[in-house]
Amino acid sequence: MNRLIDLERYPLHRLDSEAGEKLVAQCIADLDRKGMFTLEGFMRVEVIDAILPMLLERIAQESFTHAREHNIYFDDGMTGLPADHPALARVKTINHTLCGDQIADELRQIYLWPRLTEFLARVMQKPALYPMADPLACANVMGYYQGEGLNWHFDRSEFTTTLLLQAPIEGGDFQYRQALRSATDPNYDGIARLMRGEDPEVATLKLGAGDLNVFKGVDTAHRVTPPVGDQARVITVFTYYETPGRMFSDEENLGFYGRTN
Repeated sequence: MNRLIDLERYPLHRLDSEAGEKLVAQCIADLDRKGMFTLEGFMRVEVIDAILPMLLERIAQESFTHAREHNIYFDDGMTGLPADHPALARVKTINHTLCGDQIADELRQIYLWPRLTEFLARVMQKPALYPMADPLACANVMGYYQGEGLNWHFDRSEFTTTLLLQAPIEGGDFQYRQALRSATDPNYDGIARLMRGEDPEVATLKLGAGDLNVFKGVDTAHRVTPPVGDQARVITVFTYYETPGRMFSDEENLGFYGRTN
């Protein structure tokens, strides 16, 4: 695994060592303070350089173009709000997705590596985490070209794990508003301010190729701004759950990938 990721810098294979415990503690502290943590240069750049041409070709020829208008909840059936409430403002998302059965073997190896799963469980302070059993939804590679982007939304899962493979020359920034809502406060007025572009607490995170980022997306609104120029933003999304055997429904797979298992 050291061929794929920098285990000298990030000793996931030695989590009970002093260095491993220090890494976990730092990531927990970052999550508490910022709602996310980033491991810069986690995946080795030479491996990315080797697999990126194949991935770009597959994105161009095989990917599913996910284009939809949506509200921040990805839910057209929201109750308790009038249809014209500014918190339900419509935005547009466009990306090109490769499913788990289309990505590079090296990415699958990282996703399924038990030490990574154990590391994430310790940082998220969960008894255990498991890769998805769904061969389509488990790990995806997404491409964003000029003018395309992932618009404001909340995640359904508690946390999201991403691995950037290529940053665009300009744009393609990850923007987020930490803790915009909570389990006890939906904060519709705050969401309306965000959708109007009036929230001063929106932050921007710039990632480089090989950076692993984990963030709590269920209550943190976030988006990816459109790239500028000919170089696409290419990112891998790894999905884990607290219970084994998780699958998407046929309806979910059709909506996200245009096909079923």
